[in-house]
Formats: sequence, structure tokens, C-alpha cells
Amino acid sequence: MPKRKDIKSVLIIGSGPIVIGQACEFDYSGSQSLRSLREDGIETVLINSNPATIMTDPSMADHVYLKPLTTKSIIQILKNHPNIDAVLPTMGGQTALNLCIEADEKGIWEDFNVEIIGVDIDAINITEDREKFRELMLKIGVGMAPQATATSFLKGKEIAQEFGFPLVIRASYTLGGAGASIVYKPEDFDELLSRGLEISPIHEVMIDKALMGWKEYELELLRDKNDNVVIICAIENMDPMGIHTGDSITVAPAMTLSDRTYQKMRDMAIKMMRSIGDFAGGCNVQFAVSPDEKEDIIAIEINPRVSRSSALASKATGYPIAKVATKLAIGYHLDELDNQITKSTSALFEPTLDYVIVKIPRWNFDKFEGSDRSLGLQMKSVGEVMAIGRSFQEALHKATQSLEIKRNGLGADGKGYKDYDQIIQKLKVASWDRVFVIYDAIQMGIPLSRIHDITKIDMWFLKQYEELHLLEKEISKYTIESLPRELLLEAKQKGFADRQIAHMLDCYESEVHKKRSSQGINRVFKLVDTCAAEFKAMTPYYYSTFEEEIETPDGVKYVANDSIVTDKKKIVVLGSGPNRIGQGIEFDYCCVHGVLAAAECGYETIMINCNPETVSTDFDTADKLYFEPVFWEHIYDIIQHEKPEGVIVQLGGQTALKLAEKLSKYGIKIIGTSYESLDLAEDRGSFSKLLMENNIPFPRFGVAETADEALTLADELDFPLLVRPSYVLGGQGMKIVINKQELEEHVVDLLRKIPNNKLLLDHYLDGAIEAEADAICDGKDVYIIGIMEHIEPCGIHSGDSNATLPPFNLGEFVMQQIKDHTKKIALALNTVGLINIQFAIKDDMVYIIEANPRASRTVPFIAKAYKEPYVNYATKVMLGEKKVKDFKFNPQLEGYAIKQPVFSFNKFPNVNKNLGPEMKSTGESILFIDSLKDDEFYTLYSRRKMYLSK
Repeated sequence: MPKRKDIKSVLIIGSGPIVIGQACEFDYSGSQSLRSLREDGIETVLINSNPATIMTDPSMADHVYLKPLTTKSIIQILKNHPNIDAVLPTMGGQTALNLCIEADEKGIWEDFNVEIIGVDIDAINITEDREKFRELMLKIGVGMAPQATATSFLKGKEIAQEFGFPLVIRASYTLGGAGASIVYKPEDFDELLSRGLEISPIHEVMIDKALMGWKEYELELLRDKNDNVVIICAIENMDPMGIHTGDSITVAPAMTLSDRTYQKMRDMAIKMMRSIGDFAGGCNVQFAVSPDEKEDIIAIEINPRVSRSSALASKATGYPIAKVATKLAIGYHLDELDNQITKSTSALFEPTLDYVIVKIPRWNFDKFEGSDRSLGLQMKSVGEVMAIGRSFQEALHKATQSLEIKRNGLGADGKGYKDYDQIIQKLKVASWDRVFVIYDAIQMGIPLSRIHDITKIDMWFLKQYEELHLLEKEISKYTIESLPRELLLEAKQKGFADRQIAHMLDCYESEVHKKRSSQGINRVFKLVDTCAAEFKAMTPYYYSTFEEEIETPDGVKYVANDSIVTDKKKIVVLGSGPNRIGQGIEFDYCCVHGVLAAAECGYETIMINCNPETVSTDFDTADKLYFEPVFWEHIYDIIQHEKPEGVIVQLGGQTALKLAEKLSKYGIKIIGTSYESLDLAEDRGSFSKLLMENNIPFPRFGVAETADEALTLADELDFPLLVRPSYVLGGQGMKIVINKQELEEHVVDLLRKIPNNKLLLDHYLDGAIEAEADAICDGKDVYIIGIMEHIEPCGIHSGDSNATLPPFNLGEFVMQQIKDHTKKIALALNTVGLINIQFAIKDDMVYIIEANPRASRTVPFIAKAYKEPYVNYATKVMLGEKKVKDFKFNPQLEGYAIKQPVFSFNKFPNVNKNLGPEMKSTGESILFIDSLKDDEFYTLYSRRKMYLSK
């Protein structure tokens, strides 16, 4: 059946600000969905309060509402658009589903004659109500762990008595496992039960018998109105049951499952999807499998929506789940749709992989001092990386290289743990670095059987680790000169970085690179094609690997490389890697717009990134996508292969910026502001000299490399002092200290965590107002795109402040100083592209805190508030295609826009929630107000000093 004729206008609900448990994977699914609907000529109306996303770009939907996700907003939109026929709530995560249910309960959809598509309310209710779900599963013959529902404290105690420990408590209708916990001891039960009941919006928890140590799997399904079902991907969690899938290392395809059990699991998943309701769309099903030869299967849960794993499965297979799910929701059948990658097979064709995917989560525990760093049923990671390799070992290494935590891969970098007791403890209590600790344990000689007993990680994975360790041992016997070619090739095929091999051989990374190049051991690029090369892929979506040479009958040796280099002029855009606090989705927004602008200027665009949740890693965003770590070795090999005109680094946050020095050293052109200027802005001494030469005031400061130097400086500068390391993002390690004891403790701690770093000590301007400006500069002219005033006082990181556009109480004299300083600094730094400058204002004097000649967190916010495509303009300036005066700037904003930070403290109940110079927010929303008399502004302003921590 083709597209339904009666659906002409669709409302899509977004997922709101990023929180732990719901990140930018829903920006990716929402963006795909909007594009999918527009292809079919359907009018799209979007509600989402997150300004940092691609999804809320004016070009994405016919009508974009940057409004709070409430039923009040929904009613207002439906009144404005009486022609809306249907609502699609499955693209915005749990937030969108919950809002859809609330609107349904209030009769809103019925009042406005709006149909829910892509899911039915009964399906949501059955899957969220664990009692109903359990009854249904037992009715259709799908096994479940013994479980019962408690809606009161007393009932919970009775269930615990009946089941015995360990138990799992899960709160109903929550996101990212909020309120879920494993209870091992009776004495912990009362507190955790109370917490679960409080967190659940309907004060209900499900108590299960814990299946500790069972293996965990996820299947991604799609179904059409004809009841055709395809399984897009089977994902295996390397971590056994007991760790939330969002915090687990996951692998696709499933590695340790017998075919018999996999077929059984497929049948169960399809049966489950059909049983919960008669809807066309996507579904995610989770199973536990017993770790013995019986391989008993038990259902954990089913989510009738696009999930975090759907983004991963889409990127892993090249099959755009959100796009196809949207088509199914408007009536298409799977066999009528094309496979988006091959363009010659149908969407009813299940993907097959001839490579391995490994996803590793990215945590930010350092931002939550005193937090419980152990992993469990409540998700704690803020982002994730995905890697593609020819083997599990290669993909695992590439994933660890993508994390940006100063590791070069597993082991072989001198950073492993050496203490036996510490290693055993870290294996027992799953923590963020367990992926590395397993390697350290094997290196120490702890038997695999012991590691398996403690972690319950399948022996197959542990043996893969052991092989890597044995290879490292073997290579370490040689020198760079004597290392045989076959060992070097094997190390590269198993994912070891040149840096790691250099560590084993005690030589330089460049020597390893030189040796492998001379021996013809070079990266080759392979296509992600959804069908294991059985059909030709039409989309250029690549990963790298190393292969042995093939010899033809006539003696020609070659290595098969799928990435054909064209003779067009090319631009590489470096992506921002995994989401983390301080560097979120806003940089992906910038990268995508950079790619689109470069394409408009006639360049072939090449994207390098490893974050599966983003729009930048969609196979149809850039002309070519390299799904690779944003890690020097990988980038250098791609650049050598493609030979671009240059590389854009100022759109990918600190990740891309940190690679500017290497690019410059190797003679690779940086598009826009040069490395020298970027470095000058980071080097406090040189930057202050530049400010002095231009008569621009800045707080008194000094640079220290030891605790002694810091204490001597303190006498000159006076307390309070702001202490920070150089070259960091999101205020990492920044603190305000008020006496010598605090100063010494913080400096010693920083130098231990970040050795050989220069520390900057600034006199902290107590009680100052903070403001910031973003501008575009072409080297001659400067256009200020926005000036924002922070509601909170100076001392709270700009990412954690409520920022008001335009400023609300800076006088004309102060505003003029801000404008003059911004222009002077942008020109003095030879900025070509974007720049962000932060100011402290005290006694009508404007001081400079810092300048960043790159895209900042606030650029997408200003672009949305003023309805102007600033990143597009800035990219054209960087490329030299346009000058600032070529643009007709026409910002439109009535009243004020406020960028409001959103925090995820609820995941860390015991953490100090005070705010300071180190950023802690995970996302943001935008609030439009007509005037400063607005109640919401008044509330924000009255609380502005509440959380400042000294």
C-alpha cells in the first residue's frame, strides 16, 4: 500500500534538552524523520526546546516551535495549525512519548482530531506498565524473570521477602534507568525502594529477581502495516546483565550466540512486537540469555519507539531506521521502499555485516565530584563512540582511541594499572575504565578463568583480549629495525596504533609510521554497504582497515581500496567526537552546517567523526563520510589519501582544535584562522601582551608550573583567585580559591591529574557581571552576531549560566566597550571565521576573560534566536568565498531569548550541586520572553547567586 492520502500535515515532538539517558541520538532520528516526510510533500510542524540541534534549524521543518515540551505548547500549536492530521511521537525518545500520553489522557488529540501514528497508545501503556507487560508475555509464551509490581513501600517489602536477594528495582515511566538499582543486601533495600517509588511519576516500581551474569542482547525491528517485519541489527552487550545498556560496551553483530538461539530470539522478538499492538514503525527489544549451554532466553523489555540503540544500529548497518520508520508510519510498506544505501534492493532486505562494530560509552565522572562511579542499572554516560573494524579486536582498539581520554588504545601506553588489589577491585565493581582494566589484569598474569568468574564477561571476549596481550609481548622482543613485516601488519590489523607499537619498541611514533609506509602497510578504506558487498553500494560511507596484498596471476600486487579519490577540490571537516559535558551537540550542528556551506561553494565535502548519535555521521550529510576516530593517525592517513585543499578545525569544538598543531606541523592547510592565532589565544602570556598592546583591560594574572610558583604569585595577585589549567574544555579543573591552603591543595591535585601543564592564576573579579560576544571576522571586517549577558554572576561557567540575548542591563557605555574590544581582538588575532569572547564587567569597566577563535557553544543558540544561518556565513568566510560585507545581516528577535542550562544531577544523588567555573550542565533549552517583566525572568534573576561555589 502506498503513502496514505489523508495525511497532509504531521506534528513531530522532539526530545528537549540533552540529559544523561537521552542525548543527541534523537536529534539524528528527528532530523531524518523530518526529511523523510518532506520528501513525500507532507507539511511538517516541529516542537522542541533545544536550540543546539540540527532538528530545530528553520530549514528542517516547515514550522519550528522552540517551545517548552508541555501540553500547553501543544494546544497552542494545534490552534495555530488546525490542518495537522497526525502526530509522530516516536522520534523524540521517552520525553516525546510521555508528552504524547499526557496529551492523550487530557483528550487533546481527540479535541483537535489528530491521529497518533508510528505507535499506538496501548502499546506504550503495555510496555511501560510492567505488570500488564508481564501478563502479556506469559500469555504469548515468552519467558520473564520472576517479578512483581509494588505501588507502596509495604508491598515492596513483601515482594523482597518472597523473592530473596539480589533483586532489581525499576521505576515505571522513567528514562535512562532513572530510579533503577540492584539490591544485594536487605539493609540497602528500604532506601532504594523509597527512591524508586519517588522517582516514578506514577509511584510504581517493578521488583525482579536479578539475573546477574546473564548475557544481554538487543534487537532492532521494523514493521509495516502488512505485518512484514525486518530485524535490522542484533547487538550483544559485552558487559553482562546488571549494567544499563547505555553504559555497556556493545558489539554488532552478536558474537557469542549460537545460530539456534539467535533464530529463537528473532521469533520471540517478532511475536512480542506483534502482540503489543497493531502499529507500523520501529521497536527495540532486549533479552537476557543464560550463560550456559542451555541458552535460556528471557525478555527484559520492549520499547515501541526509536531508541538510543536504533541510532547505533543505523550507523552500524547503514540502514536509516528513523527514515524508514517514518515512511512506514505514513502508510508505505517495506517492499515499496528502496534500501537507501544500495538504491537497488528493497528496505525489506535485512542488513548483513562483513565487519564488526564496537560501541563504548563516554563518561564524565570528573564533573561530579564525590559521585558513585560504579556502573549499574541507572545510566551515567554522557555520550558514546562507535568504531568499525574487520575484527572485534580492531574495532575495540579504534573505539578506545576515539574516547579522547588520553589513551592510545588498550594498554601499550604506560597508563595501565599495576596494583593487583586495585585491579581485582576494579573488576569486581564495574567502572568506566573496566575496558582497560581487563587488559591490565591479563598483563599481570591473572588467569582468564578468574577474570570471567569476577566479571561474568563471556570467555570469547576475554580470549580476544588475551591474543592482543600475547601479540604485544611478542612485538616487545624486537627493535624497530628488526621487527618482521608480518608482525607489524598483524598489529595494525588488530587495531594497535602506531603510538602503541612505538611504546612496545621504545621508539618514536613517526618511526613506526615511516617503517610501515616503506613496507606497504597502509590503511585501506572499505564501504559500509548494508549487504556484505552482495550488491553495489551507492553511498560513500567508509571505515579503515589493513589488508594483506593480493597478487594477480600476472604478478601485480595490490590492496583493495573502496575509496576512490576524485579530482574535485575537497574540504575535510573534523567532527567533535563523543558528546561530553562542555562539548555537546552544538558542535555537531556547526559541523553539519560547515559541510553544507562548503558544498554550496562547490567543494567535495569529507566528514571525519566517530559519534553514532549525530547528524554529521549520517551517510548523506557529506559527500564522503569516514566513520573513524578523530585521532591523529587516522586523520593523517585519510588526508594523505584524499589530498584536500584544507581542513576545517574551528567547528568541531576542542576535539578538532587540539589537532591543529599537528596539521600545521605536517604542512596541512587549516581553513580559516591559522594555528598560530589559535595558539596565541590559548597561550595566556602572549594573549595578555596582545591585549596590552591594544589597551584592552584584563584581570591581573600569572602563570605557574609548580605549587611554589603559585603561592608566590598569590601574594602579588590577591585572593580570591581563579585557578585553571591551559588548553582544556568546559572549564575542566577550574576553581575559585580564597586562601593559600585551598590554592596549594588545588594546584597539587591539578598537576597530578594533568602533568606538565601550565596553570593560570587570575585575580577573580568578585561580584562582576559576565557577558560574552560571538562574531564573524574575515581579517578586515568584523560583524558581531550576538552579545549575551549572563544572569548569574561572574565565576559560574558560561555553559552553566542563563545567558540573555540581547543584554538586559548593560548601559550604552559598557556595550560600546564590548563592541570595540570584540572588533579589536578579532582583528589582532587575524581571525578568519568565528570567534567567541568572554567579558567580566565591574564598575562599568569591561575586562577580557578569554577569547576563543572558533565556533562556540552559543553560536547555534544565537542563530536560532535571530533566525540567521551564521555558521553557513562563517564557513564561506573561512573558505575565502565571501567577505563579511557580502552578507545582508537581518537578525529578527522581538523581546529576549534566554539560553537555559539543564543538569543531570538526579543521576548522582550525593553530589554537590553547587555551580562554579567548571561546567556541569549536560544540555540546554531556549526560552523566549517578551519583556523583563516576565515571571520566568524574574524567577531566574532572583535565584542568580544561589549556587555559586567558591
